[in-house]
Amino acid sequence: MTTTTSPDTFPNGFLWGGATAANQIEGAYSEGGKGLSIQDVMPHGIKTPPTDGPTPDNLKLEAIDFYHRYAEDIALFAEMGFTVFRFSIAWSRIFPCGDEETPNEEGLVFYDRVLDELEKHGIEPLVTISHYETPLHLARNYGGWMSRELIGFYERYCRVLFERYGERVKYWLTFNEINSVLHFPLMSGGILTPKDQLSQQDLYQAVHHELVASARATRLAREIMPTAQVGCMILAMPVYPLTPDPADVVATMHTAHDSYAFGDIHCRGQYPGYLLRRFRENGIELEITDQDREDLTHTVDFVSFSYYMSSCETGDPARKVTSAGNLLGGTPNPTLQASEWGWQIDPQGLRVVMNDYWERWQKPLFIVENGLGAVDELVEVDGTKTVVDDYRIGYLNDHLVQAREAVADGVELLGYTTWGCIDLVSASTAQLSKRYGFIYVDRNDDGTGTLQRYRKKSFDWYRQVIATNGGSLQ
Repeated sequence: MTTTTSPDTFPNGFLWGGATAANQIEGAYSEGGKGLSIQDVMPHGIKTPPTDGPTPDNLKLEAIDFYHRYAEDIALFAEMGFTVFRFSIAWSRIFPCGDEETPNEEGLVFYDRVLDELEKHGIEPLVTISHYETPLHLARNYGGWMSRELIGFYERYCRVLFERYGERVKYWLTFNEINSVLHFPLMSGGILTPKDQLSQQDLYQAVHHELVASARATRLAREIMPTAQVGCMILAMPVYPLTPDPADVVATMHTAHDSYAFGDIHCRGQYPGYLLRRFRENGIELEITDQDREDLTHTVDFVSFSYYMSSCETGDPARKVTSAGNLLGGTPNPTLQASEWGWQIDPQGLRVVMNDYWERWQKPLFIVENGLGAVDELVEVDGTKTVVDDYRIGYLNDHLVQAREAVADGVELLGYTTWGCIDLVSASTAQLSKRYGFIYVDRNDDGTGTLQRYRKKSFDWYRQVIATNGGSLQ
């Protein structure tokens, strides 16, 4: 375990950087032999695929054009001092339909070039294998992760990645926010059946297939890349009892189990008793083979997670109010403020989550998403275009202080990557007006803009945080 040099800094060798997803930054949806993914038809769908640029229907088709500008963007990350960059590989760039026997070489070459640039700048790659972008063909023709066949397709995809990039990538994540499939079955599981028509039986069978695929990838990684580390990735959203009423505490426990289950299986190698009880009481009988059970014993090396907000839970239906801003539902916390999108801001919740996960699983942690989405205004300061985003600086500062507190508590933390280190397109709404980055991208929701990059005020702030290993935090 690494040690801290002082109470005011992070561990020696701590990884600092930012995080993105292919479908939200790359664009070039039809270039290089790429096939369509579910993201290429979200949220409005492709009516007539454009031939001369993006349409307001789907800004993700060109996104911020990282596909052609990756070298420029990675140079900006290096200027901030990044030592790690989390990005995802688009499955449909490597296997355009997802079920082919052989991969698309053009897609593989693109990521070779991305890795070349990262190596040039001394930035460690952190690769997400599947980040909300199941190939559309697999969704339409197999039912997404409801089909057991996807396990084999995913394993083939992983083998190609590990054999191609295994000597260049040390850190891998199998699925982005895997627990989110319970709430967003299309985005997270490639399941086209509307959520209100999807049975719990089919949903949890899809969950099982993803968990087995994740475990098989972990086993395969150890065979091909013995020194690599594989992590799971969970959407972390701590839930507090709305009152001290024991009924609220029990309701909170049940809600927390929804996310705990995914980490428990990834870290302990078997289904927890509370989830098996839920299956029994709801008539859910999963198809679980002996091979599946053996596969699940291949547990992860570390636990990564996203953290944006917390919520409350109550056992009293009369007091239960679901906030549209809460990603996983839940009742708003009356003691907290919220962002422009209704996401409740709770820096201390990050310390709570870190201690909770560390004590529960005793696996190193990695914060791979954390950030504030806001409407930014590009202004001119001393002749330079920028964004004065003190609100973002304040948000990130307060969360990093709490992460540092958790490290002082004894939590082993590998690194921190802010979400959307460069402005990117929303996965769920295909908008760019909700900005997270340290780098402003001149692109509007209607598809206009030059795609020019501008450093925000937070750019220099984060550079100083990294240079001091967190010592400059207030």
